[in-house]
Amino acid sequence: MSITVASFPAPTPDATACAAALGTRGFSLRTATLDDVSFLRELYGLLRLDEVNAISWPDTAKQAFLDSQFSLQHHHFVTHYPSTDFFVIESEGTSVGRFYLMRERPYFLIVDVALLPPWRGRGLGTLLLEGAKRLAMESGAMGIDLHVDERNAAARQLYTRLGFTQTQQEGPYLGMRWTCASETQLNTA
Repeated sequence: MSITVASFPAPTPDATACAAALGTRGFSLRTATLDDVSFLRELYGLLRLDEVNAISWPDTAKQAFLDSQFSLQHHHFVTHYPSTDFFVIESEGTSVGRFYLMRERPYFLIVDVALLPPWRGRGLGTLLLEGAKRLAMESGAMGIDLHVDERNAAARQLYTRLGFTQTQQEGPYLGMRWTCASETQLNTA
């Protein structure tokens, strides 16, 4: 069964500058294209692997489910967040994750950040979030919003350590926000 995948919206005019600002310590970001869909589909499947392995379906049914869920999520992201920078994270030319950042004011929105399992816990998430925080401050945004599955303890711990606080809960998803420090707070720290 072939599933059609929606195209990515055109990159924002300064997506390249944003990618350069966020790429550090041997990592780079580049605008995602339809050529990245197979990697992004694989990444999505790895994110949901434990969940689907708990279901006693045949492997083909599990894969079909993951493929359809990826396509639905992708369609949702590109349809509802068209002004987002959809980045693939690379290390030495190898795709290792995705970082979807909508840089609109008053609050930026981290639509999604996901890394392949071997790349988690190595500081890359911190680099991306600190870079996004810097961009938010430089652009005059009030801060950054994101959502995280409450069952994802490692991500919640990272976000909390980086100054994000819970703002809401919808089902299993927690809304979290980091607020830019005011000029006076920056000068007195």
